[in-house]
Amino acid sequence: MKVFQETLERATTRSGLLQAGPTRGAFPWVGVLLAAWVGIGAVAGSGNAHAQAWPARPIKLLVPLAAGSTADIVSRTVGNELAKALGQPVVVENKPGAGGTIAMAELARATPDGYTISFASQGTLVFNIALYSKPGYDPVKDFAPIALVGGVSNVMIVNPSNPAATPMDVVAQAKAKPGQVTFSSGGSGTSHHLSGVLFGQMTGTELLHVPYKGAPQGILAVMSGEVQLGFFNTPTVINQIKDGKLKGLAVTSLQRSPLLPGLPTMDASGVKGYEVNTWFGFVAPAGTPAEIVRRLNAEIAKALAEPATREKLAAQGFELAPAGSPEAFANLVRDDLAKWVPIVKASGAKVD
Repeated sequence: MKVFQETLERATTRSGLLQAGPTRGAFPWVGVLLAAWVGIGAVAGSGNAHAQAWPARPIKLLVPLAAGSTADIVSRTVGNELAKALGQPVVVENKPGAGGTIAMAELARATPDGYTISFASQGTLVFNIALYSKPGYDPVKDFAPIALVGGVSNVMIVNPSNPAATPMDVVAQAKAKPGQVTFSSGGSGTSHHLSGVLFGQMTGTELLHVPYKGAPQGILAVMSGEVQLGFFNTPTVINQIKDGKLKGLAVTSLQRSPLLPGLPTMDASGVKGYEVNTWFGFVAPAGTPAEIVRRLNAEIAKALAEPATREKLAAQGFELAPAGSPEAFANLVRDDLAKWVPIVKASGAKVD
């Protein structure tokens, strides 16, 4: 909680862009105000009338990843609470594939009337811009940010039969067989993919990326031995690690996870400065009436303030953000574009 509070304060009060490269701190974002992205205050009287009648029918919530993924868990939890507060069903529609670009491109084309919103993450709003020559959307121009929800670290996992016990053991395996050690992901451009890219970049190793349609399939690939390792969100692999179906080597945050206290960090395991923390939230199409954006922001904040909701998400490894403005979320996106795009381009990673 404290980490996100400090992050949002910096994003709102400071100017300047992040320098490219790994930085220290749990979620080290600083900001440049981007209120124009939100479009608050630009809605005319007709928009006000529209907002007052909203919502009069079900709301579609797009999820760029597969059922069972981190995105899906968060979206269904928040969507259920929104439905109660708004008095209309919130219909979750999973649209996995192409690193989330399919769902985000659909949102960019959607009518900005408050009836279509989407889960969005660091992967879809930042990583994809460097990985795809034509992602089908502009993360700044095409979307109105609603609310930052929180973040989660990844876990480096291997099959229990793999003799590697530390990340440096994987480095030794990769250097012994350049380009032959495989790692899975839930799709190109996801945090799973970029975690592997950054690992290879920082350790001087060449890993072979094997993308799957979604995180569940990528995790199963490690469990079955189809691939040798992966970097997946803590909530999606914690049970398998505890049951002995997967072996966790390290977490990608700079602090140990309270859910997996026995696992060291990548930084402490010899990959100095390594850090990947994935943030996520909700966005609407650009041009969505400001009153609707503010209402959604307020209702999401209320949902996340509910003890039952917080306990449910925290128990699965999510670090929730305190209530923040759409503008602060916009700042965060801008800052991470400045940080990660140079890193990804320097790696040479592309998906098209």
